[in-house]
Amino acid sequence: MPLITNEDNWIIPIIALILYLSFYQGKRGRITLVILIISLGITDAVCAQLLKPYFGRIRPSHELIEFVNLLVGKGGKWSMPSNHAANVFALFVVLSYFYEKFKYPLLILAITIAFSRVYVGVHYPADVIAGALFGYLVAWIVLTLWVILKMRELKRGHTWVWYESDLPEKYV
Repeated sequence: MPLITNEDNWIIPIIALILYLSFYQGKRGRITLVILIISLGITDAVCAQLLKPYFGRIRPSHELIEFVNLLVGKGGKWSMPSNHAANVFALFVVLSYFYEKFKYPLLILAITIAFSRVYVGVHYPADVIAGALFGYLVAWIVLTLWVILKMRELKRGHTWVWYESDLPEKYV
């Protein structure tokens, strides 16, 4: 679990995903990447800068140090909601929208990463549930706004807006 939860271990896979979406998936990949950046930017900033200080919940690694089997560093002071869970569930929503055939492996990955935060002793279960719900909601809102903007352009007669490579995989 420490291997899964350590964000340094995800640098190469994330760079590979960015390169793959940018250069090998055409317009759909670049749109996916932009929506991912927006979703993750909002999710990460709001969780870290607004929600964690607002809730002010101390991590179990700080509060229950004698009872917690800590497998990684203590992390920051606040635990609610889990940024890891929020970000990975936002990633799941966006990628599974555009690449539906990867929905279940992405869901398993998201749940595993979220669970790992509890397992290594840096979050309570409610922290990762709240983070997962928040990340899911933010990504869903960003995707919905993108679809609304695309539909508005179509109504204006801009047929150039939709290309086959622009559509999620389930519509191609």
